[in-house]
Amino acid sequence: MKNGNWTSVKEFILLGLTEDPKLKIPLFVLFILVYILTLLGNVGIIAVVRVSPQLHTSMYFLLSNLSFVDCCYSSVITPNMLTSFLSETNTISLLGCVTQLFSFVFLGSTEVFLLTVMAYDRYIAICNPLLYSVIMDTVMCICLVSVVYLVALLHALIHTSCTFSLSFCSSNKITHFFCDIPPLLKISCSDTSINELVGFLIGGGLVMTCLGIISVSYFYIVSAILKIPSSNGRQRAFSTCSSHFLCVTIFFGTMVFMYLRPSSSVTLDQDRVASVFYTVVIPMLNPFIYSLRNQEVKIALRKVILRKCMLR
Repeated sequence: MKNGNWTSVKEFILLGLTEDPKLKIPLFVLFILVYILTLLGNVGIIAVVRVSPQLHTSMYFLLSNLSFVDCCYSSVITPNMLTSFLSETNTISLLGCVTQLFSFVFLGSTEVFLLTVMAYDRYIAICNPLLYSVIMDTVMCICLVSVVYLVALLHALIHTSCTFSLSFCSSNKITHFFCDIPPLLKISCSDTSINELVGFLIGGGLVMTCLGIISVSYFYIVSAILKIPSSNGRQRAFSTCSSHFLCVTIFFGTMVFMYLRPSSSVTLDQDRVASVFYTVVIPMLNPFIYSLRNQEVKIALRKVILRKCMLR
């Protein structure tokens, strides 16, 4: 790496989601509403889990952590994107770009690992119900979540250090609405083959490992559910897993599309649209999926609302 090239870029210009001035105000209104719903939905899940004793289990402890990550995940990306709709030139400093990329990878990785741990939690609950409270006790939950954050931190450090060890001398215009790895690699004047290999082996390896754990967990979960004699029992068992399975399908499907494609098939315009989905839309969807499809959350939410109404 040449020091001259490294110091030549002091800031980056984010070209944003669109350069059409007619679309900027409508998109600003749309995404600020999405952001508000994201914060309200996720903070609502955290609050309901906290104040409802019946939800003080490992499943909802993990869910509240997922909601916390979704709040932070959306907040790393959306405010800056909203700013780009209102300004002609959206610049971000080198340090700001480093911070945003690190936070994005850290929180995205945390979500991947949390969804994997939640699949393991559902496996224990369905396949070993008598041992569930013993295996998934408070200490175990705290240990699992701590490992999730630690591994995500290391993962983010690797990708961020690899990306910003490159030289950026040809251009400082990022064809994206936030600092992400593929558009940064596109504007680098260094050889990015090592970065692409690291991204595929480490990032892709972790995603595929997590997908493998989730798939094996659901294989045993479905096998156990099909052995339940009563249709009511099978329906209850499926309902405890359906919300998580839907979140996994949406999130992992988008991540695989984004990051595990050959570099020759990557188009930045398509990536900008796909990125909106998993950085802005999915954090909004998760709390609604869990609240609308999970009977325990709906009951707890009703109790909280009734309690508030009675106090008034």
